[in-house]
Formats: sequence, structure tokens, C-alpha cells
Amino acid sequence: MITLGELADRYQLQLRGDAQLQLFGICTLTPGKPGHLGFLSNPHYRSQLAETRAAAVILGAQDAESHDGPCLIARDPYLAFARVAAAFAPAEAFDQGIHPSAVVDPGAQIAASACIAPQAVIAAGAVIGERVYVGPGCSIGREVVVGADSRLEARVTLEDRVQVGARVRINPGAVIGSRGFGLARGEAGWEEVPQMGSVIIGDQVEIGANTSIDRGAIENTVIGFGAKIDNQVQIAHNVSIGAHTAIAACVGVAGSAKIGARCLIGGGAGISGHLEIGDEVMIMGFTMVTKSLAGPGQYGSGVPAQPVREWRRQIARSRRLEQLEIRLKKLETAMKPEQES
Repeated sequence: MITLGELADRYQLQLRGDAQLQLFGICTLTPGKPGHLGFLSNPHYRSQLAETRAAAVILGAQDAESHDGPCLIARDPYLAFARVAAAFAPAEAFDQGIHPSAVVDPGAQIAASACIAPQAVIAAGAVIGERVYVGPGCSIGREVVVGADSRLEARVTLEDRVQVGARVRINPGAVIGSRGFGLARGEAGWEEVPQMGSVIIGDQVEIGANTSIDRGAIENTVIGFGAKIDNQVQIAHNVSIGAHTAIAACVGVAGSAKIGARCLIGGGAGISGHLEIGDEVMIMGFTMVTKSLAGPGQYGSGVPAQPVREWRRQIARSRRLEQLEIRLKKLETAMKPEQES
């Protein structure tokens, strides 16, 4: 339980209403929940504000003008909600020590304050920092370094020599440092190119479930400070991702691409190899990036959903374009002598 006034003081929000109002958690506007705190950041949901059962609401100054109930007024209501919600989130506590079923090489260094969960495997030379949580079934390779206060959820794999910064979260099933897709075509077929680099992950990075980040061929694959990577993302060898860039689910980044800082990359986008994307570039979902993009700027190439009959008509028109082009060239050729005369 926490009071509305305490939240206002802690997060420097403008308070309107009873400072002693007690709150027990957070909720959505619809239907809302007595004793809980809701929030309004999207104008599409303004109509729900009058009917919410929430005890108080986080909102912007414009919406506060038409709201009579207790509220916290914020410049950025969604950011304020994210911070306030952390006050109600359950602590991710764990027991220190190494579970009897874990397999830890004698050459690994494990901080006394760390937790090694059941059936985790840690190889020689690995260094696990203070207050690190290594979840069930994780596999930690040789000479891996995991910084303080990082959390590896179940079945995370860190291959040899991967370096993970402090306060990093890696969600279940992620594979970091697997062999990059480096192949050379020989007379008898494909031959593997040795992938001798590794992966360097900066502080405060989050990596989603079942995401794969390949190690570099010679240099390292690098994920910058504060980057956020969603589920099922593929990042190929030698990719560099700048600080605070956010990448949504199912994005594919091909080898040696360089992505700048504070970029936003929408779900399902594809980025070709050896390209450079500048700082503060926004790439819309399902965009196919085939050339370098200087930042800042917004880019998109996907075709939005539309009624199937309209979509079929557009496809039919596109199939006729080549024939129309041929006819146009014939007309231009036929008209040329007249123009010259």
C-alpha cells in the first residue's frame, strides 16, 4: 500500500486530490478497480475516464482540466505510469547460492551473492558478478562475464567469451554468441568461415525471449547501453546496435549492419547486411531496408492491410504495368518522328 501523496513526491508529479488516499496497485481505466491507480496517455481512451472505477488516475494537464477525481498530473503520462507501476511490482527476490543440481566448473568465479538455479551449467573461466540470477537450465560458456545485478531467465545460452554488462535482463530461450552465418562457396559446396569474435552487451540492456545474437567473424557483435530488443529477433554477426535503440519482435538484422543510437525499429522489419543506419531513425513495421539510412528520419515500405477486394484490384493493376510500359514506349517511338519534324 502507498498513498497518492507519496507517489507524487517520489516521482515529482503534480497532485490533485487527497494526498492520504491509499492505493494498493495499478489498473486499466476500463473497468478500473477501487483502491487502484489507472492512467490515461492515449487520447482514444478519453471517453473511459468518466466511467472508470479507479481510485485515482495518472494523466496529462489537458485531460486533467475535464477530470474531477483525484489524479497525478504528468508531462508524459505513460512514462510516469511506467515509473509508478514499479512501486507496486513484486520484488524479484532469489536465494543466494548454487543449487545442488547445477554443474559449475571449479574454474568459474561465482559471487557469493549470486544465485545459480537448478540444472544450470557454467563452464571454466566464467565470471558471475554480484547479485546475478542465473535461471534454471541456463548454459554459460567458457570465459563468459556477467555483470552485477543482471538476470538470466530460464534456458538462456551464453556461448564462449560473451560479455554481459550490469543490470541486463535476458529472457527465456535467448541464445547469445552462437556461430555467425558465415559461409564461402567452394567447388564441393559451402565451407564454413570461422567465427572468432564474440558478443559484447552493454549495461541496462534487455533481450527478449528466443532472440538470437550471433558472434562476430573477427570483430565482436556489439549491443549498446540501454538497448531494448524484443522477442524472436535475429541479429547476425558483426552487427552494431547503438545506445537506447529499441527493436520490436521478429526483426531480422543481417551481418555487419550498423544501427545508430535511439532508433526505433518496428516489428517484422528486415535490414540488409553492411548497411549503416544513423541515429534517431524510425523504421516502421515490416519495412525492408536495402540501403543505408541517414538519421534522423522515418521510413516505411510495408503495405497496410486493406479489404481483400481492393487488394486484389491493386495486384491486378501491378501485373499489367509491364504491358502498359511496353505500349507507352511504342507510342513514344511512334510520336518521335512527328516531334522532330
